[in-house]
Amino acid sequence: MPNRRILRLTGADVDSFLQGLVTNDIAGLDRGLVYTALLTPQGKYLADFFLKREGDDILLDVAEVIADGLIKRLSMYKLRADLTIEASGLNLQRGTGLAPDGALPDPRHSDMGWRAYTEDAESEDGTDWNAIRVLHCIPETGIELTEDSYILESGFELLNGVDFKKGCYVGQEVTARMKHKTELRKGLRTVLVAGTTPVGTEITADGKSVGRLFTQADGQGIAYLRLDRAKSDMQAGDATVRLTE
Repeated sequence: MPNRRILRLTGADVDSFLQGLVTNDIAGLDRGLVYTALLTPQGKYLADFFLKREGDDILLDVAEVIADGLIKRLSMYKLRADLTIEASGLNLQRGTGLAPDGALPDPRHSDMGWRAYTEDAESEDGTDWNAIRVLHCIPETGIELTEDSYILESGFELLNGVDFKKGCYVGQEVTARMKHKTELRKGLRTVLVAGTTPVGTEITADGKSVGRLFTQADGQGIAYLRLDRAKSDMQAGDATVRLTE
């Protein structure tokens, strides 16, 4: 399980601050966890994370590998807002079995189980998370989700990670234009994989680059594809890749 950092956001402006920055509507915090992202003004991915309301505060659950960069970016936007970002002292617990008290469903997909935040050491229940992610084409921070990603190409609409009615946020104009005015020609897809190959291997068809193959599990993988070039059979190193229906 990737290491996570749980931050605590406090202050009178915490709700309005986040609402004007992130891709999802934080009004959803009244119902449970909110999965969302922070984008560049050009609409590209910077970070994805979960939000949870805890009293007057909001907990922010982010991958450790991008936590420092996210704090820096949030601090840049803070200006004069009444907002403090600090360590929470909490750790992530997650699983797919019986949920403990205080756990909440992962909003991306029901098969992703539950998440809870406690003072106990970070833990999980042995679930094969990669297999679930591959089956449902759920991208992971730093693997399928990188600084070159657009969230709609990465499936955020299906993952309940973006709201098209909430109003403005950073990168909203580009995201809305991709939603309403263009047909996506690239994106993440689950593919069948015969063989194995390193994460990030280039996929080719008829001698042309089609995309890259990332996480693999149980004969399937998550691939970023140029859809107009995706054929029934493609190559990724020594593996054969086939686009699923």
